[in-house]
Amino acid sequence: MKSLFFTFFIFLLISCNSDDADDFPKDYKAENDAEILAYIAANDLDATGTGSGLYYVIDTPGTGTQPTTTDNVTVAYKGYFSDGTVFDQSNANGISFSLQQVIAGWTEGITYFKEGGSGILLIPSSLGYGNKGRSSIPGGAVLIFDIALISVN
Repeated sequence: MKSLFFTFFIFLLISCNSDDADDFPKDYKAENDAEILAYIAANDLDATGTGSGLYYVIDTPGTGTQPTTTDNVTVAYKGYFSDGTVFDQSNANGISFSLQQVIAGWTEGITYFKEGGSGILLIPSSLGYGNKGRSSIPGGAVLIFDIALISVN
C-alpha cells in the first residue's frame, strides 16, 4: 500500500511540475523569419535585414532629416499581416509620436528613412507585440507596415 501511495505521490509531483513546456512562451523566431523571407520572395522585394530580425525596404529614399531613436516623428502608415489583412492605418496626414513610445520594430525601422522617404517595415513578433499580441493582433504575428516618413519634429 505504501508503494502505491508513493508512486501516486511521485506521479502528482511530476504532473504538476512547473517545467511543463506549456508554461514557457513559444519562440516564434524561426517561424517569423520563414514567414518574412517567404513574403519578400513572393512580392519580389529588395529588402535589407538587420541583426534584430527586422527587414526594411526603401522605396523612396527621401531627402530630409534622418531621425534617431529618440526623435518625435510624423508618419503615415498602413499595417497588415503577410496575408494582406489590414489591422490599422493612419490617414494621409499621418500621426505624430516619439520613437521611444512605439514598438521596437518602429523605433529601429523608422530610423532607416529620411523625411520624404517611404517603404516597408517587416517586423518579427519579437519587435512587435511578442507572444501575447494586442487587440486584433495575435501573439507571434509578423507585422508589415507601408510607411511614409512625413517629418522629423
